Amino acid sequence: QVQLVESGGGLVQAGGSLRLSCTASGRTFSAYIMGWFRQAPGKEREFVAAITGSGGTTGYADSVKGRFTTSRDNAKNTVYLQMNSLKPEDTAVYFCATPASRSAVISYSRSQYNFWGQGTQVTVSS
Repeated sequence: QVQLVESGGGLVQAGGSLRLSCTASGRTFSAYIMGWFRQAPGKEREFVAAITGSGGTTGYADSVKGRFTTSRDNAKNTVYLQMNSLKPEDTAVYFCATPASRSAVISYSRSQYNFWGQGTQVTVSS
């Protein structure tokens, strides 16, 4: 069974930075896309970023492009989300997720992601 465990959330002032980590277990990590989503109170869960298994291709939501960077260390079965220039509107619970099937094409749709972590809270104060 695939398990995902996020860490690194916290409280930060606007303009600050945080790095989230997500460690996976239960299958060959390097073969699968890893994605990041977030959900703010009262809002739908939305795509943030994703990275292919090799790390060669990434995708970002327009709202975070240029501020957030996702990367992965396949030797450590870990994917990262570096968040810079944080804004109060980035406040949300952040989830990592991964599809059940192998693919080289990043999907921005949460329906394509089958396994989810428990989430980590990120709060950005103004």
